[in-house]
Amino acid sequence: MSAPVSQLRQPLVLGNPPLAQITNDVLVPMETKPSTMWWGTFAVTMTMLVVGFSAIGWQIYEGIGTWGLNKTIGWGFDITNFVFWVGIGHAGTLISAILFLFRQKWRTSINRSAEAMTLFAVMCAALFPLIHMGRPWFGALWFVPSPNFRGPLWTNFRSPLIWDFFAISTYFTISAVFWFIGLIPDLATVRDRCTTPVRRAIYSTLSLGWSGSNKTWVHYETVYMLLAGLSTPLVLSVHTIVSMDFATSVIPGWHTTIFPPYFVAGAIFSGFAMVLTLLIVTRKVLNIEHLITVKHLENMALIITTTGMMVGLAYGTEFLISWYGGNNYEGFTFYNRAFGPMAWSYWIMVSCNVISPQVFWFKKMRTSIPVMFVMSLVVNVGMWFERFVIIVTSLHRDYLPSSWAMYQPTWVEGLTLLGTFGLFFSLFLLFTRVLPVIAIAEVKSIKRFAQPHSAKTEHSAKTEHAAHAAGVPSLAHAPAAPEKGV
Repeated sequence: MSAPVSQLRQPLVLGNPPLAQITNDVLVPMETKPSTMWWGTFAVTMTMLVVGFSAIGWQIYEGIGTWGLNKTIGWGFDITNFVFWVGIGHAGTLISAILFLFRQKWRTSINRSAEAMTLFAVMCAALFPLIHMGRPWFGALWFVPSPNFRGPLWTNFRSPLIWDFFAISTYFTISAVFWFIGLIPDLATVRDRCTTPVRRAIYSTLSLGWSGSNKTWVHYETVYMLLAGLSTPLVLSVHTIVSMDFATSVIPGWHTTIFPPYFVAGAIFSGFAMVLTLLIVTRKVLNIEHLITVKHLENMALIITTTGMMVGLAYGTEFLISWYGGNNYEGFTFYNRAFGPMAWSYWIMVSCNVISPQVFWFKKMRTSIPVMFVMSLVVNVGMWFERFVIIVTSLHRDYLPSSWAMYQPTWVEGLTLLGTFGLFFSLFLLFTRVLPVIAIAEVKSIKRFAQPHSAKTEHSAKTEHAAHAAGVPSLAHAPAAPEKGV
């Protein structure tokens, strides 16, 4: 006799709560007054934000000479932070679009927060190309054809700055639309629970007249599926474009075709680590540990392990190519990374990104909340250093020894990085107060997986599998049967 279902499937929602309880668990925290802990955390993040944007204002006033750049190292903290934040923004669309298309039901409790994180991370990333222009108020003139007395002055489409502009703007737009479309059913739920006219008017406008009828759900499912299909290529294309900022150059250490898949794997790696960081804290503070379970966190840890091995393979492949290619300049660049004056940054990168994720091979480690939280922080530290290593150590010793230089970031660059973290966490804290952090409608659609293990017999599992094989539709967002109080 085959193994019982209890040994084959873990519940995605613990405790088998009724539909009304799921709604309350998600919405009550945003309908009540913020706790003292929330206000304290928000005060800290807003302080970081104000300090960081003060530094940005100072460098715009004085010029980018306030950075630690020199004639050899023209990219430093600015592009390092840009690539880092773009990578953080990849996990949201991956969870929402690709896992949705593959019908991975465990995504339903985490996709909303991940999508919000994507938008906030892209906002942080967009700051750095604007600052790097020196005079950002002229940015729009440089991104679009500008009329002048000699006719239109066309944009230089060979500039990586233009590539980044189109990649970021497209990714942000599609991700924002995808995120908002997924919010509509839950916004209608919030609307129906509002007790003040102002809040009701706001959420009524945002919910776009959602009625919950069968026709509405069919149209919703169609639009959501199309947007998921449209968003999926963006996950692969956006960081590919970012990698081409480097790969199309002739700088040793950059001029390589491995960068596009290497950057995409690294972006997913760091993005999932940041989602893990946020959700471990969120589930505890909002008391929704039965909705965001250890199983969700374990699945993310497994993806981190997989992409971490891909990144480690890329590190080794780079050294193999530099040796096998026989190019002296390329070989020296990678030797300098590992054993030069900035080797400390390289070994921090390897330790955090390649060695440390191996603890997740052990189930006890990848189901331990403290271990997962620490590892998520370690991975993000390592991924920041990866971008730093790629950019700075490839530039500081180029073809001519007479132009070799060292890079020392200034306090302006450090505070600017601090300010982006303040912006990111401040926006996420506000998000938890005004919007549902979990997709209520999607969690309700998988409620059948929340049944107690013993209640589901082997016969019911076989029946469900047979229905799926026969093509019986099972919409990811289909509404569950109405229940009093929902």
